[in-house]
Amino acid sequence: MGQLIISDKDKCNLSYTCVRVCPAKAIKIADKHAQILAERCIGCGQCVSMCAQGAIEYRREAQLVEELIQAEDRVAAVCDPAISGEFTDIADYRKFVAMIRAIGFDLVTEMSFAVDLVAYQYKHLVENFQGRHYITTKCPAVVNYIEKQEPELVDNLAPIVPPYIAMAKVLHKRYGEAVKVVYITACTAAKDEAKKFYDTDGHIDGVITFTELRELFAQKGISENTVEFSEFDPPLGRKGGLFPISHGLFQAVDINQGLLEGDIIITEGRTNFLQSIKEFKSENQLNQHLDLFYCKGCIQGPGTSQGGKKFTRRSQVIKYVNKRMKALDAYQWRLDIEEFKCLDLSRSFRSKDVRLPIPTKAEVDVVLADMGKTRLEDQLGCGACGYPSCRDFAVAHLQGLTDYEQCYSYSIKKLRAFVSKLNAANEKYKKTQEALVKSEERARQEEGLAREAAETTTAMLNKLRAGVVIVDKHMHVLEANERFVEMLGDDAREIAEVVPGLHGAELKSLLNFHKVFASVMQSGQDLLDRDMEYGNSILNVSVFTIKPKEVVGGIIRDLITPEVRKEEVIKRAQDVIKENLETVQQIAFLLGESASKTEKTLNSIIQAQQLGEQHGSGT
Repeated sequence: MGQLIISDKDKCNLSYTCVRVCPAKAIKIADKHAQILAERCIGCGQCVSMCAQGAIEYRREAQLVEELIQAEDRVAAVCDPAISGEFTDIADYRKFVAMIRAIGFDLVTEMSFAVDLVAYQYKHLVENFQGRHYITTKCPAVVNYIEKQEPELVDNLAPIVPPYIAMAKVLHKRYGEAVKVVYITACTAAKDEAKKFYDTDGHIDGVITFTELRELFAQKGISENTVEFSEFDPPLGRKGGLFPISHGLFQAVDINQGLLEGDIIITEGRTNFLQSIKEFKSENQLNQHLDLFYCKGCIQGPGTSQGGKKFTRRSQVIKYVNKRMKALDAYQWRLDIEEFKCLDLSRSFRSKDVRLPIPTKAEVDVVLADMGKTRLEDQLGCGACGYPSCRDFAVAHLQGLTDYEQCYSYSIKKLRAFVSKLNAANEKYKKTQEALVKSEERARQEEGLAREAAETTTAMLNKLRAGVVIVDKHMHVLEANERFVEMLGDDAREIAEVVPGLHGAELKSLLNFHKVFASVMQSGQDLLDRDMEYGNSILNVSVFTIKPKEVVGGIIRDLITPEVRKEEVIKRAQDVIKENLETVQQIAFLLGESASKTEKTLNSIIQAQQLGEQHGSGT
């Protein structure tokens, strides 16, 4: 049927209210929301009532009840006496009885008769307790807490079934085992406790709360104006209708619990419940029985409508019981008690110890130190985390129930440290941004200078009388000057008009000796002053490495053009002079001044050649 109490991750805002009210440490903060630990939960429903966001809910069984009603078997409703305190908006109880019948129930009974039966069992137990003091077991949340959190007290639990199970036994005996029973209550813990009796003559087939009952009324359009008066089906109870109020169980059998003569401590509410259990276990002076409600009486149970006023509900219950007592057939009541007093109303319990291991003081101190709470004054606690002190929080952390972020002061310190780091980061970012602006400005300046340098370089290359070409490792042109384009002819000039400098052109499509460039690229050995035939011209080619394996350049001169021919003659004459001078130096001791005459003669030849060319160009 699913887990009794569940949480909704999307609705949880981590207020930790649920942690604060849970007596069983059954709530773990993980994955940024409260998670209910089913094996530890006692079903008290306090977390459901206290969660303002509605992030925690109990299991609904209204659909199951409708399926039971639609089946062939008769279905009986057992109403908790607290119902009169729930429906304060309905003037006469006979109206809400009729409204319940209108849902489809064949029988509508009240649990007060079973309270009378059970109260006699408690009276006998108290009068014959033989030294052992008992804790009443009418409240399922109390039983669950003892079995799970105080297992050493299991033998002190009164071995008596809760009244709603006793009423189921009554109905099965009177109306047959086939009748289906639905318990309508203010208690959420009863939804799971009822399962323990499923294989007995007190089996319950479904449990719904008063709020679920109101939802059914709304779905089916049932109101007090749509029904006529109707009475509860017998058997009817006497003072058992006071059950939802403290002292109500024992007043049903007129057990006086005055301060002087009473031997039963009767209390209600989470704080009083926990304190009474603690003292019952440890204080030798507390030699009394305990009659406990986990809630502030069933009239304030988690299955009631939110916002109900305790004392208004209490007053309504008392008025209702007084009204019923006046109309009660006392003789019939005694006959019914005689008929059903032979029912077996006993039960047993077993330890379900789920207590978590208690960490050592040294382990707790390490956690407190990690949280920055080494001083005693820092460990008093603000309670925002849901635990009464920082040390309790540290214990829960070691038990795997909390994380550090649940601590308000720790989170504030962490947040402040983060803000400090964020401010430092923002300042650093601001400075970085300013540096980036300056860097971008320098980059733009450098880009402009580079562009100017490139334009200057291109202009200088275009002034050279030799052709210049630079290629990448794929033999694509990176740069070529105008002289190089002119050497290649009309086709190259047409390309250069569209793509200045022949950028991206394949060298092999331009030169028939492109392999010379590829060879230098691969070998890294420069090739200088190599004469190459190209069409009707003879080209003097020098290829050299600019960036190893990446970029090579070439200088190409057309030897046929007059200016290059003149330069070549002069260069080669100078080479002859250089070679002769080296020879003269070697044989100077033999020839004496003949070397000087040879130099003069060769210089005269060069000058004559230069003068002849100037005269020819002048004509």
